[in-house]
Amino acid sequence: MTDPALSRLQALPSWLLGRAAALGHRLVAERLAEAGLRLPHHAVLAAVAEYQPVAQAELARQVKIDPKDMVTVLNELEARELLTRTRDPQDARKKLITLSPAGRDVLRHTEELGSRANAELVAALTPAEQDQLGGLLRRIIAGG
Repeated sequence: MTDPALSRLQALPSWLLGRAAALGHRLVAERLAEAGLRLPHHAVLAAVAEYQPVAQAELARQVKIDPKDMVTVLNELEARELLTRTRDPQDARKKLITLSPAGRDVLRHTEELGSRANAELVAALTPAEQDQLGGLLRRIIAGG
């Protein structure tokens, strides 16, 4: 008789959470691609909307993107005229990032796309189960 090591592994909460996270990530990435964006683009637009005007270095810390990678993401978003970078009047070494009107529109659209992807992710659950899942996941994260 074989040892059901793989079955035990696949029953672990860490395994199941990882698989669910990978599925959620894929669904959101597919929806954002409809708008020609990637997950880092959406995260940066959302963070800029919340913290603007925000210094480029602070934005990288908030979104947890390496500063070198942040430059690439900002260049791509700026090329699409979704945000602006201006010199900080109090410190010329810093760049302040703000959303453009087009960036606000795109953010609203990507939020809708993300909501649709998340609805697809939890579609097999009842509304009460969806609420319960969210609460349980928040508790797990808060406890970590």
